[in-house]
Amino acid sequence: MNEQPYLYREIFAQPQVLTTLFLEESQRVADIAKALREQDIRYIVMAARGSSDNAALYGKYLFGTTVGLPVALATPSLHTLYHRPPRMEGALVIGISQSGKSTDIVTVVQDARDQGVPTLAITNDPSSPLAQAASYTIPLHAGVERSIAATKTYTAQLMALALLAAHMAGDEVLLQELQDVPAAVSQTLSLAEPISRIADRYRYMDACVVIGRGYNYATAYEIALKLKELTYVVAEPYSSADFQHGPIAMVANGFPVMIVAPQGKVHAEIHKQAQELKRKGAELVIISDVRESLDLARVPLPLPTSLPERVTPFVTVIPGQLFAYYLTLAKDYDPDHPRGLTKVTQTR
Repeated sequence: MNEQPYLYREIFAQPQVLTTLFLEESQRVADIAKALREQDIRYIVMAARGSSDNAALYGKYLFGTTVGLPVALATPSLHTLYHRPPRMEGALVIGISQSGKSTDIVTVVQDARDQGVPTLAITNDPSSPLAQAASYTIPLHAGVERSIAATKTYTAQLMALALLAAHMAGDEVLLQELQDVPAAVSQTLSLAEPISRIADRYRYMDACVVIGRGYNYATAYEIALKLKELTYVVAEPYSSADFQHGPIAMVANGFPVMIVAPQGKVHAEIHKQAQELKRKGAELVIISDVRESLDLARVPLPLPTSLPERVTPFVTVIPGQLFAYYLTLAKDYDPDHPRGLTKVTQTR
């Protein structure tokens, strides 16, 4: 019997990776947060690419609501191509990279450290150039990620960011919510079998839209990225608000739209948009734990457990990962080796 592809195994490794990260790094992150609270941090800058950039987008919302600090996403070309790094006094600069080897992310962090501001690396390789450049490091404990498409390192990055936010804010409720996440992810993986059955329906899909908002804006981006790099579908991510400002015009009868709509403060607005899209004839694939939203879908993907909104991205991304994986198989592509991609992408 042939072994499952690495991508499949890494998707299913996520509950254990998240458990290990939470147990192994909670004290280290608490110590880092304590040291950071003693410094004059007025805002956060995050530098990342690809899936790590999507994790940073989650961090942008979480640090804003939990720690009360504004978050900016870095512009690495200012550092590497224009050689005009901005002044970063008052910042905490966080570099996020699975490999820790991307030159532009390392350069942002090194420039920040040279300016005397606190720097943090979130990486799967604690001996990487990124970790060496930073003042502090949070290792992901994800083990070797052999599939090119990131899955277990993505959710591990979410956990690292959430642990840091929780400890910086002294938010014990968030820490308890994070402790419950691995079990919720494990339950959500039960969707694999039903998703494997519906993937063939989309075998000839060549374009779609993925919609989320708030904490799950990041989820929309990550699911769209998985679809693009694994299935070569032109998958465009949008916030529900931005989608209303023009792009909704592309939706016609049968156009596929995946909607990330767990319960929470943004649910009512996204549900209303899903109703409008259904009236336009869109083919809706909806990830939700709310029955009235699932009832609108041509393909409902019901989350088996409900979590507080700020930690829902850990579970809402799972159906997207599984959908991309099984659609890759349905299209007869190699899930571990997407064309033209390598595991470590060097950018400047």
